Amino acid sequence: MAKLGKRMREALEKVEALKEYELMEAVTLARETARAKFDESVDVAVRLGVDSRKADQNIRGSVLLPRGTGKKFRILVFAKGEKEAEAREAGAEFVGGEDLMKKIQGGWLEFDRVVATPDMMGVVGRLGKVLGPRGMMPNPKTGTVTFGVKEAIEEIQAGKVDFRVDKAGTVHVPVGKASFSVEDLAENFNALMGEVIRLKPSSSKGKYVRAVFLSSTMGAGIRVAFVSS
Repeated sequence: MAKLGKRMREALEKVEALKEYELMEAVTLARETARAKFDESVDVAVRLGVDSRKADQNIRGSVLLPRGTGKKFRILVFAKGEKEAEAREAGAEFVGGEDLMKKIQGGWLEFDRVVATPDMMGVVGRLGKVLGPRGMMPNPKTGTVTFGVKEAIEEIQAGKVDFRVDKAGTVHVPVGKASFSVEDLAENFNALMGEVIRLKPSSSKGKYVRAVFLSSTMGAGIRVAFVSS
């Protein structure tokens, strides 16, 4: 344990707290400071100049990361009839309706993403207090409320990630694994930032992107030099 602690300290000492790093250097550092025995996630935190209490500034969206996420998701689908069969054929781990709703109300949460057809939202709506805080509530804006069940499942497994600004005005998004190449992580980072910029609300005043940080699951936050309007 002491040896691991020393290695971790040595890795973290490479990061200068107040320095802004160019993207490729920041990604390299994020990979180097990932010293856990598992393949750590590489995450981006974007601090925005928005007031999330205002409906038009409550940034929410999704982006298909071109290099994927490095993770296979356990997808739950609320659907019935032909769409239920479609979901199963597309590889959804769990498919159903009120049975799944009641199971989740009972505390079961062994899934990563949720998709629902529009006609099932009356059932799904009862899970708002459970799924909402976990960022798993289906939403038309992220393409998870749709009759295109097969496409939604395929996009999630291909690397589609959803994001939403928190109360502090920050968006947190995983952009891959520490085992990814520097180039692949940078490509995913740029795809994410392009979508965040696209969603800039017209009512946002002053600097929109205030700070951007990269970090591995167990690593230090690395500030990325990022210029935007």
